[in-house]
Amino acid sequence: MTAGQAESRSVSRVGMRVDWDVPIPMSDGIVLRADVFRPPDAGAYAVLLSSGPYAKGLAFQEGYVPQWNKLIADFPEFLEGSTNEYQNWEVVDPERWVPDGYVCVRVDSRGSGRSPGFLDLWSERETRDLYECIEWAAGQSWSNGRVGLCGISYFAMNQYQVAALRPPHLAAIVPWEGANDWYREVTHHGGILCEFARRWFPIQVSTVQHGVGERGARSRITSELVAGPPTLTDEELERNRADFPSDVKDRPLMDAWYEDRNPDWTRVSVPMLSCGNWGGQNLHLRGNVEAFVNAATAQKWLEIHGDAHWAHFYTNYGLRLQKRFLDHFLKDAATWTDEPRVRLQIRHIPERYVERHEDAWPLLGTRWTRYRLDLAGMRLSETPLAVASTIDYDASGSGLTFLTDPLSEPTEITGPVAAKLFVASDTTDADLFLVLRVFDPDGEEVTFQGAVDPNTPISQGWLRASHRKLDAERSTPYRPFHRHDELQPLTPGEVYELDAEIWPTCIVVPTGYRVGFTVRGNDYQYEGELSDFARTFHYANRGVGSFTHADPDDRPTSIFGGRVTLHSGGDRDAYVLLPIIPERGRAARGGGAG
Repeated sequence: MTAGQAESRSVSRVGMRVDWDVPIPMSDGIVLRADVFRPPDAGAYAVLLSSGPYAKGLAFQEGYVPQWNKLIADFPEFLEGSTNEYQNWEVVDPERWVPDGYVCVRVDSRGSGRSPGFLDLWSERETRDLYECIEWAAGQSWSNGRVGLCGISYFAMNQYQVAALRPPHLAAIVPWEGANDWYREVTHHGGILCEFARRWFPIQVSTVQHGVGERGARSRITSELVAGPPTLTDEELERNRADFPSDVKDRPLMDAWYEDRNPDWTRVSVPMLSCGNWGGQNLHLRGNVEAFVNAATAQKWLEIHGDAHWAHFYTNYGLRLQKRFLDHFLKDAATWTDEPRVRLQIRHIPERYVERHEDAWPLLGTRWTRYRLDLAGMRLSETPLAVASTIDYDASGSGLTFLTDPLSEPTEITGPVAAKLFVASDTTDADLFLVLRVFDPDGEEVTFQGAVDPNTPISQGWLRASHRKLDAERSTPYRPFHRHDELQPLTPGEVYELDAEIWPTCIVVPTGYRVGFTVRGNDYQYEGELSDFARTFHYANRGVGSFTHADPDDRPTSIFGGRVTLHSGGDRDAYVLLPIIPERGRAARGGGAG
């Protein structure tokens, strides 16, 4: 053992055997480090594996304090049945799995935490590492040869990637709130640069890069350096990592760099439980739905819930669901039979969720309804508009909001949403920020706890007008798919037909409430009072969390700060397409998530 290398050791803890810093050799000579939590008795067990850049030695409650405090305040059940000493961000708690006959393996991905190497997020090499970790785990004496993947966000997204490589011993995956398209969902919404990467990388990734060492945290369990053993200079750390935020900003169009990170769905054949969040409008929800729709496997299921990004993965609801699925595919238990293909927590006002089972996505029997933009009355109308009209707005302002009449009966909107707009700009481009909203009888907007922001609207969509080119083969009327591979600048004053995707949603709107649709030239802004959590949480904002779109290099005011004109009526049928679910489809079945 040379200086600066981690040393493996084994201890007995709370009914588990824990092997710290176990070496996993990669095919190119790099050795990754993993913590292995296993039952104390010898045997061959099912394996749950995760690999990512957040440092396996950093405790959830120390590295993610606001999220931890909100989780235990909202769901006190989380504190039961575990000491929570081994909780990590976005991965399973071994104390809740090992007693049920699982081995939990946590790997620090290349260049992060205790694993040396060049840090290159979601790269081909990192995905190959995950493949090799799966096969390594399957061959250990404590393994039954079946490996499952289960985790949130990063630990969901790389599940899609590695599943497309088809590791022989990968038996099932549970991607919980995970994106699948690095351009459309992670970095460029509708072609507009999202600022999340530049915020996230220095908070959650570079702070635990391998080599931060003495300048970083120590494990509360082992007292070892979380991102060590070595302590490198800033210059050495920079040389040992790709600059993910710059890589994103330098690639404004869809290219091979993004394609290499996107999974090939024709090769995803492993059983999959894809779990999304209605409030994950800016990063994850679309990915979970697209995975379910497009994956080649016949053994696939979709679940969508509410509440915060970090909540239901850890609650009793989520834990029971995960265990029933994984017990079946990793241990041959009869716990996942006759399951509904789609399990939805239907969102109601005031905020509550009622479980319902469906057979497909989009839902069978959906009544696709066009709500036309009545520019003269600022209304949403199901009636076609015979007379053409126009209205313009300042792209730097709050835009225009169109409202339905007060609803005469409860109305469920569940599924993907799209809009067709006819737009002219006084510059060579225009960014459209589209917001689906609900207002109570007093005109106050109804918002919900989103994945990271507590004041999230019903749904959001985006489109840069110069990115309007569609992929005809992949587009549907309810989910336009843009190629994003070239710019098509506007001629100022000329009218262009635009088809925009708005991310999936679910809401039962009560009688007397109104549905609203806002078209604006910048990010949605919640105008109400903010809670303490919203004011203090570093990823919260006024309705869009950290997923803002205000980079001045990407959105110079000379181009995106002008006036935009909407056209509607006559031969320009401008509308928002809503998935209305008939009353007969709304009978609740099964238990809810709370």
